[in-house]
Amino acid sequence: MNVVTTTDIREYPLISRGKVRDIYDLSPDTLLIVTTDRISAFDVVLPDPIPGKGVILNKITVFWMHRFTDLVPNHLLATDPADFPAPLAAHAAMLAGRAVVAKKARPLPIECIVRGYITGSGWKDYKATGRVCGHVLPEGLQESDMLAEPLFTPSTKAELGRHDENITLAMAKDLIGIEIFTQVQDISIALYSAARDHARQRGILIADTKFEFGLTDQGLLLIDEVLTPDSSRFWPAAGYQPGRPQPSFDKQYVRDWLTDVGFNKKPPAPHLPDNVIARTRAKYLEAYEFLTGEKAGI
Repeated sequence: MNVVTTTDIREYPLISRGKVRDIYDLSPDTLLIVTTDRISAFDVVLPDPIPGKGVILNKITVFWMHRFTDLVPNHLLATDPADFPAPLAAHAAMLAGRAVVAKKARPLPIECIVRGYITGSGWKDYKATGRVCGHVLPEGLQESDMLAEPLFTPSTKAELGRHDENITLAMAKDLIGIEIFTQVQDISIALYSAARDHARQRGILIADTKFEFGLTDQGLLLIDEVLTPDSSRFWPAAGYQPGRPQPSFDKQYVRDWLTDVGFNKKPPAPHLPDNVIARTRAKYLEAYEFLTGEKAGI
């Protein structure tokens, strides 16, 4: 398998190397986005990759973006290296399955989080205050309870190595303006609701997820990753039981292992054992196959 932890495409300028994605400047209007096999947890990039993870993440994002074109335009321009600019032909084998050419957009300074179940930081906030990002919730909820309606709970977008922070709806409106806020709130909830219904039919509960949007002269675009195991909590529907944490198809498995070994959430992170790498890869593959009904082919 072609494991990719970092890229070196000298034909174009590298403009960003994030926790998982390397982004190159192709033209005044287009980007190359390469999803590597790096994995992060607690906003720290781990020293060991998950083989094939980037391909799985990229394929899941492309699946959802194509599925959601009737709800919101997205930034995809090409997904097959055969359709990429000619100077990238030398890198076709490395890019296959894990790269897209995308339209440039001005990213909004918030992450658009939708929660369908009470878990994670939302559960912590609820226990402390009875609220999540300003939403007042009913008393007596249990951990992992399904919420009566999905909640839009935006967060800040932190720099690499820093933590995103939940913000109130009022703060989000101040950051992006009421008109754009209303658009992304409505679209985010519509996307989550459509994905939740699809996934539930295939045995997955989507507990929460985050979307990112960018602005162009033509309007709003869905960008970045969409409903992947890195940006969402996926739970198996079989055995779901409120009142406790749920097993997951996402990288919560890695977070749990790091917590168990006493990781302090600051770099450098410890090396992952082979069994944790293998189990994590299996969970990502399982999520892809459940969601799409297809084999990943890796």
